[in-house]
Amino acid sequence: MAKIEVTINGEAYPCRPTMGAMLRFKEQTGKEITEMDGSSFTDQVVYLYCCVKSACAREKKPFEMSLIEFADSIEQDEMANWLKNQEGDAQESGKGEDAPKA
Repeated sequence: MAKIEVTINGEAYPCRPTMGAMLRFKEQTGKEITEMDGSSFTDQVVYLYCCVKSACAREKKPFEMSLIEFADSIEQDEMANWLKNQEGDAQESGKGEDAPKA
C-alpha cells in the first residue's frame, strides 16, 4: 500500500486504513466499517478522520483535532485525492482474484 499523506492547514499528516481506524470508525458512528455507506459523505469524512488519527498515533505524530475541527479544516481537493487513492487501493487489492488458487 502506498504511503498516503493528507495536508491539513498546510501540515502533512500520515493516513492509513489500520485496524485502529476501523475501531475508531465504530466508536464515532456506531457502525462497523463493513456497514459504511460508500455514498455517504459523512461516513467518508469520519473514516478519513479515523485513518489520519490512527496513522498519527502509530507514528507518534501529535494530532489533537476533534472530528469537527478536522472537517472544518480539510479541503475538498484533499478529500477528493484521498477518495481517489482509496479507489486505486481497492482496484489493486482486487487484482489476482481470478488467479488460480494453490
